[in-house]
Amino acid sequence: MQFRILGTVAVGIDGAVHAVPGLRQRCLLASLLIQAPAVVPVSTLYGELWDESPPATVENALQAHVSRLRRTLVQLSGDPAAADLLRTRSSGYSLDVRPEDIDVNRFHGHLRRSQQAMAADDLPAALDLLEQALGLWRGTPLGDAASGPLCQSAATEWEEEYLSAREDAYSLRIRTGEPMRVVGELKRMGIAHPWRERTTELLMLALYRSGRQAEAVGVYNAARLRLVDELGMEPSPKLRGLFHQMLNQDPDLHDSTPLLRHTA
Repeated sequence: MQFRILGTVAVGIDGAVHAVPGLRQRCLLASLLIQAPAVVPVSTLYGELWDESPPATVENALQAHVSRLRRTLVQLSGDPAAADLLRTRSSGYSLDVRPEDIDVNRFHGHLRRSQQAMAADDLPAALDLLEQALGLWRGTPLGDAASGPLCQSAATEWEEEYLSAREDAYSLRIRTGEPMRVVGELKRMGIAHPWRERTTELLMLALYRSGRQAEAVGVYNAARLRLVDELGMEPSPKLRGLFHQMLNQDPDLHDSTPLLRHTA
């Protein structure tokens, strides 16, 4: 049994993906998966399932949803033992699943191995691992289950990691001599996330290395105008430095490589 939370909360069994019925069942499963295999206190689950408006009999209501989720796991898997995955503890509940059975853990594992490949200067392996990580995404993390503070916080963190991983993959494409391949994707990402300066930097560099210097300069000018008009600030020294290198047709731009983000 595999669990998907990088998108709508779902369960994968023998290659088939099954939706989890009921919003509160999805919220409960998502909360347990985020912390798995650690115990999630009942007070945390109250907030995830009912926010600040729990029912008067919230303890009984939570127990009822736990029972329903156990039945759902059994029905989806066809295995009565699946009910034992959701364990009752003295202070709350836990989900006894292997880390690798949760897609977000596989995502993080691919990212770590990609950074290791980068450190070993194995760019093709680093890019392949990044693309495997990105291939796990199916939409907004946790879908409609990201309503409570625990799930909202996790979804926001994972979204940032996803965007950074996309930028890393574009960076590697540029480094390995495929700048034209990523221009369109970087343009779309820039429209969706106009304040991500690294996306602007990578788009400028991809255009420049594709022989489109005027467009690269235009990207900078548009970004600067947006920053000045809407935020009253200038681009960062790094972005300004890249702009001046392009104006001066610095030969180092064809040899230097865009830096990947550094992770612990």
